[in-house]
Amino acid sequence: MPYIRNVIAYFAMDKGLVIKSTGSWYLVQNKGNIIHCRIKGKFRTMDIVTTNPITVGDKVDYEIMEDGTGLISSIDERKNYIIRRSTRFNKEAHLLAANIDQAIVMVSLKYPASPFEFIDRLLITAEAYHIESIILINKIDLLKKEDDIKLDEFKSTYSKAGYTFLELSVTENINVQQAYALMKGKMSLIAGNSGVGKSSFINAIAPFLNLKIEDISDYHQAGKHTTTFSEIFQLDENTYIIDSPGIKGFGLIDMKKEEIGLYFQEIFRISKDCKFYNCTHLHEPGCAVIEAVKNGHIGYSRYRSYVNIMTDEGSKYR
Repeated sequence: MPYIRNVIAYFAMDKGLVIKSTGSWYLVQNKGNIIHCRIKGKFRTMDIVTTNPITVGDKVDYEIMEDGTGLISSIDERKNYIIRRSTRFNKEAHLLAANIDQAIVMVSLKYPASPFEFIDRLLITAEAYHIESIILINKIDLLKKEDDIKLDEFKSTYSKAGYTFLELSVTENINVQQAYALMKGKMSLIAGNSGVGKSSFINAIAPFLNLKIEDISDYHQAGKHTTTFSEIFQLDENTYIIDSPGIKGFGLIDMKKEEIGLYFQEIFRISKDCKFYNCTHLHEPGCAVIEAVKNGHIGYSRYRSYVNIMTDEGSKYR
């Protein structure tokens, strides 16, 4: 009988947080311990096909096997997630992270310049899954006097859209701690194009992590994290950040066209004044949204992103 009791205890179920996914293996944290886990068989957690059924931020049940590794058997219900179309399999989706308090969208206006449509696709995806977004405009130290108009236009566009943003320079330590303060006590996903300085920012607010970055190039003027997998890092007792690999494209998935306007905050607010209740804001007479674009109440780049999504253009972001 004692032997049977030991076996039952050895294979008892436990619960942990997925802090890293490498495709076939998942690192699960439980009370300070890290367990290397696989998943039990094949299972789906959503109505759409995903390349990764489990992602960082998931809370999972697992059991310890004889070799000391874990076997994940179930996933707790997610409060939200960030998802995009798979870059390899057009009909499948890729989960970036789950159970997020906020999305930190890091952009740069030079070296490299973040495409506005990429930014908007990421923002409306967060909006669709009820995730608050904050925009960090990095590398302001590289902007010249002639870039003032571009910076002002960017801030005006996203202010009208209702977003919080902060200018910073990681290399010059401008507003870095102010950005960290926006993350305190939360689980934040930081996302953006390659080269915008995500991992350099994390090193600046948490130097003890010492994330490896590539050498600074003359073109990007910033290091690039060499990892290809998302990972959760604990910054203090109640503050966590999810470092995601640089994203070249952000294809939308699991969204109907009639819903797109709901996720552009300023378009949704103004659409109530449209002549037709089912206005697509593309060509209808009496469209309050088109009029708002003409009057400068909606940023032109935001409306262009909306039109490209609605008309299936902007293919490089899919």
